[in-house]
Amino acid sequence: MLSRKELQRYSRQVMLPQVGEEGQEKLASARIMIVGLGGLGSPAALYLAAAGIGELHLVDGDQIDLSNLQRQVLYKTNHQGKSKSQVAAQQLTAANPNVRIHAHFQMADEAWLRNHVGQVDLVLDCTDNLAIRHQINRICCELERPVVMASVQGFSGQLISFDFSQGKSPCYACLFPPREQEDIQNCSTVGVIGPILGIVGSAQALEAMKILLGLPVSSLNQLYVIEGESLSMSALKLNKSEICPVCSQSELTESCNK
Repeated sequence: MLSRKELQRYSRQVMLPQVGEEGQEKLASARIMIVGLGGLGSPAALYLAAAGIGELHLVDGDQIDLSNLQRQVLYKTNHQGKSKSQVAAQQLTAANPNVRIHAHFQMADEAWLRNHVGQVDLVLDCTDNLAIRHQINRICCELERPVVMASVQGFSGQLISFDFSQGKSPCYACLFPPREQEDIQNCSTVGVIGPILGIVGSAQALEAMKILLGLPVSSLNQLYVIEGESLSMSALKLNKSEICPVCSQSELTESCNK
């Protein structure tokens, strides 16, 4: 049951019929992992903490650099040289002390993800590393955890969600099969405009909340391409690939184990 202060803090979303007190209690009991606390993770984390998500796990092994401040809105000039995950935890706790924050000052790799993803209800992929994104996709598929994935380059952003707890879901590898040599392009090599990260990161937070609330999720198995220059959006429905090395192989292994 929500306290009087909680009802006051979250009153503007509790009054929504899609949320209500029951929905707010679902958010308060939810555990979300955010992998990557840069331009996407910053707005996503801010909105999820403000919304009253019960527990946030913040995963990033980087330190804050002056070049981050153009777009990574969690950080200030005096935070240079400090751990992103630890500073983010301090900033989010100051914004909403009711949220339990866990800072993980390290880069996510497959072994670490395998040990920790099962402890949360949902994962946000806010990285700019394609190899790590494929690892997140694979582990979430294996452990049947929903994931909201996004990427941004230049003025353009992409957003897609998968709910692996809902049976035969496609996955990120159906859309972009892993290659031996992944594309290393990211915002440090091709540049990025700050506000598009705010738009896409906020959309990640919104889709995560909708999944937790049991609402229809527009980006579920559907790739949204958001163009900042033209302020336009297009969507591409993703079908499951029968030769996907991740989700099809996972189903084959499960079938053989029965």
